[in-house]
Amino acid sequence: MGDNIAKLILRVMVGGLLLFHGIDKALHGIAFIKGILKSQGIPEMLAYGVYVGEILAPIFLIIGWKSRVWAAIIGMNMLVVLYLTQMGNLLKLGAHGAWAVELQMFYLLSACAIVLLGSGKYAVVRD
Repeated sequence: MGDNIAKLILRVMVGGLLLFHGIDKALHGIAFIKGILKSQGIPEMLAYGVYVGEILAPIFLIIGWKSRVWAAIIGMNMLVVLYLTQMGNLLKLGAHGAWAVELQMFYLLSACAIVLLGSGKYAVVRD
């Protein structure tokens, strides 16, 4: 029973916290993401994928529908974020002494854990 509750807590934590980032992008737009992609020679249209990775994936993760798939999408989203925006910060500390890429690594590694663990008993569809 404890394992299933832990899986639920992990899913709700990752999905719930990441959803705030997605809502912020839905409210304020993704022009800055389009700019980053354009500067890298990547089609701006791909910026809309952030809505999948930061809104749809967290919602489905929270309810536990195909959690492994949606966690993998979150993980891929974080890899893209790290590549496009954080490569220069991988070996740096932030303003308050934390690892500069702490947040992105939290989401990436937590998503990897969900991919490996699955959704658990308390989910719409167990995987």
